[in-house]
Amino acid sequence: MAVDDRNDTVAPQRRADVLDEAALPGPGRFTGPATGDELPMLAGFLADQRATLVLKCAGLDDELATRSAEPSTLSLLGLVRHLADVERHWFREILAGQKDALPLFSSPTSPDGDFDEATPSPTAITEAWSAWHAAVAFSDHFTAQAPHLDITGEDDWRGTVSLRWVLIHMIEEYARHNGHADLLRERIDGMRGV
Repeated sequence: MAVDDRNDTVAPQRRADVLDEAALPGPGRFTGPATGDELPMLAGFLADQRATLVLKCAGLDDELATRSAEPSTLSLLGLVRHLADVERHWFREILAGQKDALPLFSSPTSPDGDFDEATPSPTAITEAWSAWHAAVAFSDHFTAQAPHLDITGEDDWRGTVSLRWVLIHMIEEYARHNGHADLLRERIDGMRGV
């Protein structure tokens, strides 16, 4: 069997195993032990999900920036703002211990409301993308410098979380939002009559 063929059959199953294990209840979901080769695998999987998001959102900026209706968390502006804040929260605030690195766009009291009330202007969308890129750059740097996946941080919501869990959580988060990007495109195409 060729190397490429073997990778095609084995890698997806290994990834599925990791995600299935992470979905189990109990403390293992957040702090379970990591195997030596999971770090590059999970980091690569997350990078793929981020790249897919960018491709799916390509061309949506201009269409959504000209809409007069306030955006929801399913708008491009709400989606990118949310992901920028999620990246910032888990990697800067929790894992890196930068407790002063509060969310840029949301608040603990009304996270969805902050996205809903944002004006979908070209400037606001550009600022959101810029913040997202900065958060991703920090996340990637932190992950690349990590010697293993058992680095932990303390979160009020989840308690003790490991880098392993954060990467898995982010993969799941981006998978959902890639679906949201598809929905946005469908809505815009519907408005065009496509």
